[in-house]
Amino acid sequence: MTAAATARFSPRVFSGIQPSGGLTLGNYLGALKRFVETQNAGIESVYCIVDMHAITVWQDPAKLRHATRELAAGFIAAGIDPERSILFNQSQVSAHVELGWIFTCVARLGWMNRMTQFKDKAGKNAEAASLGLYAYPALMAADILAYHATHVPVGEDQKQHVELTRDIAAKFNHDYGVEFFPIAEPVIEGAATRVMSLRDGTKKMSKSDPSDQSRINLTDSADDIAQKIRRAKTDAEPLPEIPQALEGRPEARNLVNIYAALAGVSPEQVLADFAGQGFAAFKPRLAELAVSVLAPISAEMGRLMADPAEIDRILGRGAERAEAIARPILERTYEIVGMVRSRRA
Repeated sequence: MTAAATARFSPRVFSGIQPSGGLTLGNYLGALKRFVETQNAGIESVYCIVDMHAITVWQDPAKLRHATRELAAGFIAAGIDPERSILFNQSQVSAHVELGWIFTCVARLGWMNRMTQFKDKAGKNAEAASLGLYAYPALMAADILAYHATHVPVGEDQKQHVELTRDIAAKFNHDYGVEFFPIAEPVIEGAATRVMSLRDGTKKMSKSDPSDQSRINLTDSADDIAQKIRRAKTDAEPLPEIPQALEGRPEARNLVNIYAALAGVSPEQVLADFAGQGFAAFKPRLAELAVSVLAPISAEMGRLMADPAEIDRILGRGAERAEAIARPILERTYEIVGMVRSRRA
């Protein structure tokens, strides 16, 4: 499909996050904050809690339910309005897995073998990994294309999967002689897209890190947030005047990027304000900023989690709205593929 043909689709954003438990500052700056900005720009947005992806590795059922609700609370507390955006969990809309099977048949084995995330997650014992972990990029393609999404906000580690989605859409369109699926664009932009560990600036901030001091959790108290920033690893050099001078200083670069993202300014502006100052001056200002942004989110998440029935209601309503978009696209896909669809609703 040509760029001109893709342009005929109305702009629609789709993105999903796994409910693997424990939202961090990285999730907020790399995803939730950007989702809110997109919503507030008036772009139609579909946000999905991808619980089907989560079970590619074993999940305790009770913990999965809790993590799904906590992630929904995080979306809402960060500023996602369930009436302006669509917010739901993946397993409530069957079009995802139905279209996922069709795309599993469209995708080529060689494409899947090039997916680096499977190699990273399966490790040396790939033979013991689930088939779902190997094939889930086809389901991710279905997540996106079930809504004819044109733009997909992702981290660098997921960009390869959006490229696979583009390949699947292009092959489907070519094989069936249609211009049905858009060629979605990955959206990666801005400071702190990839937030790094507070203990090691060369590693991504992760909820799986054994050290809780390596990350800021969205459920942390104001005191915890401030303390973790004060204890964050840094170096003895003062802050430079330009970002290029942070080369070889990963911890310093990380804290400058975090400040920029929280304040909504560029790293250049942060360094213009703090050039020549050491971290004894910078960290208290960063801690104050982080607390002012994150503490209200933490408080609102706590309020929402006290009423799980309301969270479930919001997710159910979101699933109904998502279904209304995805079902006609799926039915048209079945028709294009040649499936007989004679059952009455």
